[in-house]
Amino acid sequence: MTWKFNNQEVKEISDFPPETHGFIYRITHLPSGKAYIGKKILQNTKKVKLTKKELAEYAHVVGRKPAYKLAIKESDWKTYWGSNKILLALVKSEPEENFKREVLVCAPSKKLLTYYECKFLFIYQVLEKPDEFFNDNILGKFFTRDFDV
Repeated sequence: MTWKFNNQEVKEISDFPPETHGFIYRITHLPSGKAYIGKKILQNTKKVKLTKKELAEYAHVVGRKPAYKLAIKESDWKTYWGSNKILLALVKSEPEENFKREVLVCAPSKKLLTYYECKFLFIYQVLEKPDEFFNDNILGKFFTRDFDV
């Protein structure tokens, strides 16, 4: 099952607007109407130690030479179903047709990605509506149980 963004199917990174770092998504379980809102980055960056051959290229450099390079790898965004255990159990036990995956907004940076995720979680009041959302916390700081007063 693919993602939808502005009612268009998204199958490749090139289908996103240029400079997209990641996106905010909503996955809806159609039979119950319950949804999950989260964020996903498109590419992972990892520090990789330089090989001897690569280090030799810096032999002429005066001063400190780099020891690492950044390796960029596409994330698992195409097959991603969120991190919520209840939602993941439903995905495993039910057909994909029971779910709708949509991109709400794209973000150009890691910082804005986190901002937009918080913004949508608060706008939709996910912690106050446990019958409508699978989300049970925001930033690991605010929890659904905080509202059981």
